[in-house]
Amino acid sequence: MAIGAVVLDQISKLICVRNLGLGESVSVIPKVLDFTYIRNEGAAFGSLSNARWVFMIASVVMIIAIICYVIYDKSLTWPMVISLAMIAGGGIGNMIDRIAYGYVIDFIDVKFLSFWVWVFNVADSFVCVGAALLLVLFLAYEIKNKKEKKNDVNTEL
Repeated sequence: MAIGAVVLDQISKLICVRNLGLGESVSVIPKVLDFTYIRNEGAAFGSLSNARWVFMIASVVMIIAIICYVIYDKSLTWPMVISLAMIAGGGIGNMIDRIAYGYVIDFIDVKFLSFWVWVFNVADSFVCVGAALLLVLFLAYEIKNKKEKKNDVNTEL
């Protein structure tokens, strides 16, 4: 999953750079989705542009931590491994850009949400979907544990 995320991200960015000039936009689905080539020198959605090196170091540490966690924790379920792999793969995809260019290539420009003003990429999508999946899994695990504890208390009575 992580390798697939990196490959898909890098191929999509290559297609963007080869077909769009910096700042150029093309409508994919009118009023819904554009591809707009921008260079993001900051963190997620362009934030922290003045703290690039701090963010890069934190990203590397987090990616290594995720990889080590997946390798050494044998109790992880497959959905947990997939969600962590999505996060790591997206992080690696953006890290490749930061190292190679000093910025991240973004191009997915959502138009149908009036409040959404950020342009992002495939790697960002993998990170966000992986994190959301991990959150859902965590919540399901917590709910299951609370029900089991409640049942244990009821059977002891």
